[in-house]
Amino acid sequence: MQIKDKQNIQDLIQNKYKKISPFLAERGRRIWAATESTALGHGGQKLVHKATGIAINTIRQGIKELKMEVQEQLDKNRERKKGGGRKRQVEKDPTLKKDILSLVDTFTLGDPESPLRWSSKSLRKIEKEINTNSRRASHTLIGEILQEEGYSLQANRKVNEGSSSCNRDEQFKFISNKAKDFQARNQPVISVDTKKKEILGEYKNGGKEYCLKGNPIKVNVHDFLDKEKGKAVPYGIYDISKNNGFVNVGISADTAEFSVNSIKSWWNEMGANLYKGCQEIYITADGGGSNGSRSRLWKAELQRFANQINKPIHVSHFPPGTSKWNKIEHKMFCFISKNWRGKPLIDGVTVVQLIANTTTNKGLTIKAKLDERKYEKGIKVTDQQLEKISLVKERFQGDWNYSILPQ
Repeated sequence: MQIKDKQNIQDLIQNKYKKISPFLAERGRRIWAATESTALGHGGQKLVHKATGIAINTIRQGIKELKMEVQEQLDKNRERKKGGGRKRQVEKDPTLKKDILSLVDTFTLGDPESPLRWSSKSLRKIEKEINTNSRRASHTLIGEILQEEGYSLQANRKVNEGSSSCNRDEQFKFISNKAKDFQARNQPVISVDTKKKEILGEYKNGGKEYCLKGNPIKVNVHDFLDKEKGKAVPYGIYDISKNNGFVNVGISADTAEFSVNSIKSWWNEMGANLYKGCQEIYITADGGGSNGSRSRLWKAELQRFANQINKPIHVSHFPPGTSKWNKIEHKMFCFISKNWRGKPLIDGVTVVQLIANTTTNKGLTIKAKLDERKYEKGIKVTDQQLEKISLVKERFQGDWNYSILPQ
């Protein structure tokens, strides 16, 4: 639009406004100005403002009211009420989403600390299994549900070196099926692991938190170990069914004795009250470390624990190289890390407080305790002592799946 045209339009609007303004109230003036500026398109608000003296904000308010008025009129003319029409399948079938996610969960891949995941099952295969008994969902709907829950399609990426166990997928299925069986019978299913050891003292902790501008928390330049304070060794127990956890924060060595004592503490502090009258316990753990499948001391300490509570203890280990798929990693440990990011872990008490204050929108609660006992390294379990352990191996992968019976 040329300058001459703008002046002519401005004069025209000014004349129209002089004639109509005596008949307009405040709201009518806003709506009229909004109608004129909208009809002019880009730059219309400025032209109307110059011609009439009506403030730009007033004109914009009128445009908002005009849009609301149009929408209300459209709603009045609707043939059915808002929200009417055919309901979504997930509303008609309340368990559909849960069943799809349960079906996919065994095959879920991806970084466990990331909300983005993907599945090794195709939509067509999921559709076939979910519709086994009756028609419940199309592959299109399944895709929409998985996308809503944070799943996505992913291509292959070259990251692996060496070989992995040929029974990896079968072991995941075994753990999943056994966990579901225990949960159906209201028997405890716990995921255990040692979180990364943390240096205690005024050291930098990764992440950021809000502080007054120019006033960050000051910490040491170098992360040299303070021999007096040492390291914190958080050993976690995550109750898969109850969505709660227990962390035993040690200040000594991460040994099998420490691991089992942490599980004992969970049982005494939480488990015994939550599962009164239970008959057995199921533990899922990594294949290595203090609770590794080859650790003799781990099995010997579990035998003592089973004798104390007079209950069989079932154990399943994740295949080598798959420890981060342990539930505790992405259901509890990642939230602890987020909660204390940017905060120096000054001492064991601070670590316990930060862990205990960790919660999530889905109801996760964690109880934490400081364990000041000293645990000896290098304790050996002889062949004779090992033979005395009441260990029963499963038919499938007995080295990874076994039970310790009370004596």
